[in-house]
Amino acid sequence: MKIMDFLSEEAITTDLKSVNKTEAIKELVELLIVSGDIDKKDKAKIVELLLARESLGSTAIGHNVGIPHAKADCIKNLVGAFGLSRKGVDFDSLDGEPVYVFFLLLAPQDSAGPHLKALARISRLIKDKYFRDTLKQAKDKKDVVRIIETEDDKKI
Repeated sequence: MKIMDFLSEEAITTDLKSVNKTEAIKELVELLIVSGDIDKKDKAKIVELLLARESLGSTAIGHNVGIPHAKADCIKNLVGAFGLSRKGVDFDSLDGEPVYVFFLLLAPQDSAGPHLKALARISRLIKDKYFRDTLKQAKDKKDVVRIIETEDDKKI
């Protein structure tokens, strides 16, 4: 599975404005609405599900990376959003550091396989310091897509 299989360019921003967890999640969900990946009427429900998942334990995995994720019955296919924060977001990270790089994942309620594969794929790529650092330096959406596609092609 490649990241660009579930991440559309329209759901990418290199300029997240949020400074806290709730606002960052709302901003990332808004990207999925704008890209057409989710319906605007489902926004509140999806944000609530993502925040409920966060209450179980932060999805900020360290190294300035967060992977908020949830399953929802209003989601038909695995979808993702990418956000880059220039200032960093307080996301209750396991290492206490701010999060700059976000991959948000939403999966259908009954699909364990694709959801877990996507989480594993992102986690594997994120372990690479060069990949993380390069993403942090991305200038725009096209940069992000190029960086992700390059890594996706290398590490299948």
